[in-house]
Amino acid sequence: MAPPPIVQQKSSSPSQPSGYVFFLPSLSVLLLNRKPLRFLIPSYCLSRKSEVSDLKLQLRQLAGSRAPGADDSKRDLFKRVISYMTVGIDVSAAFSEMVMCSATSDIVLKKMCYLYVGNYARCHPDLALLTINFLQKDCRDVDPMIRGLALRSLCSLRVPNLVEYLVSPLSSGLEDGSPYVRMVAVLGVLKLYHISATTCFDSDFPASLKNLMLTDSDAQVVANCLFVLQEIWNLEANKSEEANRERETLLSKQTIYYLLNRIKEFNEWAQCLILELISKYIPSDSNDIFDIMNLLEDRLQHANGAVVLATIKVFLHLTMSMTDVHQQVYERLKAPLLTLVGSGSSEQSYAVLSHLHLLVMRAPMLFSSDYKHFYCQFSDPSYIKKLKLEMLTAIANESNTYEIVTELCEYAGNVDVPIARESIRAVGKIALQQYDVNAIVDRLLQFLEMEKDYVTAETLVLVKDLLRKYPQWSHDCIAVVGNISSKNVQEPKAKAALIWMLGEYSKDMPDAPYILENLIENWDDENAAEVLVFNY
Repeated sequence: MAPPPIVQQKSSSPSQPSGYVFFLPSLSVLLLNRKPLRFLIPSYCLSRKSEVSDLKLQLRQLAGSRAPGADDSKRDLFKRVISYMTVGIDVSAAFSEMVMCSATSDIVLKKMCYLYVGNYARCHPDLALLTINFLQKDCRDVDPMIRGLALRSLCSLRVPNLVEYLVSPLSSGLEDGSPYVRMVAVLGVLKLYHISATTCFDSDFPASLKNLMLTDSDAQVVANCLFVLQEIWNLEANKSEEANRERETLLSKQTIYYLLNRIKEFNEWAQCLILELISKYIPSDSNDIFDIMNLLEDRLQHANGAVVLATIKVFLHLTMSMTDVHQQVYERLKAPLLTLVGSGSSEQSYAVLSHLHLLVMRAPMLFSSDYKHFYCQFSDPSYIKKLKLEMLTAIANESNTYEIVTELCEYAGNVDVPIARESIRAVGKIALQQYDVNAIVDRLLQFLEMEKDYVTAETLVLVKDLLRKYPQWSHDCIAVVGNISSKNVQEPKAKAALIWMLGEYSKDMPDAPYILENLIENWDDENAAEVLVFNY
């Protein structure tokens, strides 16, 4: 029996997607006829394709035009091309027209054209070859800005087959009269190295950069040379001994002092780069150390926190083997660091506090009189508060214990529960250091009256530790602990501490059996090892 004929009707359903010009018959009809379907391209895709073709035509008409307003028209067309490119529409079909329209002195058009070329050159190497001539021509332009932009775009093509075309423009760029072009050329050497390290070394570019670093009058060019040389030699050091030796030449006394004498000319980023290099330098004698520190003395008052921290790192590294001088350096570094703590963002404050934390742990007595700088502010993030609590605990001594403990007690009621716990632990640590134990024990016992589970739990653990070290305080402590409702003690460590005190001082606690009875009501459901250990 022959299959029934297919009756095709145009659907007038409003749910049919607009812009589509194909008809889908039912699945049963398809199986019976087994005829191939013809899927047509959606109309919006056709529209985009026609728009690109239209752009291509308009660009071709404007190519080489010297008419008034031609550059403005090109700008509008270039903007449309770039906007299509950024949303993922393929406009590589207009590559030739874009290159032809780039023959202009308008720097805005040049920038947009270079952006377009750089985007499509990587995925269409065959098209990249079309750009070589006009980019090389722009590298010889009278305008240094265009020369620099063209050289940067040429090096950004990153097509291995075109490496040979980079050598000559880079060599000319390193000797260019404009600092901007030299700066771009230096970074172009690094791009060339990543494309073809062999070509980079065969052209002797590293040696040229080293010579340029020690002779160029522009500070940014010098900084770029240092950065590129460090990058190249660090990558090559694991491959050859010669590269390792070349890397060590950057740490020569001549190079270090040359950079130190010019350090004020560099921007903040370059200063940090140079200071990082100096921190690896090994001085020949003590005079060398003092000379470097004298040259860097004013960097400790720099407005940029990164420069100050990098300078501090240099001072600490240089004096590591000189104990007496090292302690004096701590004293000298204290003021700049404390100044930076209160300035800048929370992230910067944390970086500075981390440096201070290291110094505080090494020399706590040095900061004992500056404890107020480490008081927590309401607006401080939790990670900063925690760091400050650690430092307050470290610098506590006989002269400042009362003030520090008073401040820490205020944090016990903090809405931030982890910080409240840390503050209670800090009070206990100070008490265990034998500083003003009388006042601290009274403060700890007052915490038990706050009737907050986490406060009670942390306090019981600390009271247990105090009684083990100072048994003479058992009378005062047990009198308060005996009044605690065991139902408010839920945390395993707190339960273990309470059970230990009930067993150790049961003679002084008449209600000990009743408290213990409440604790063992749910003993079968207890899983914490700290508590179950008392069952044996």
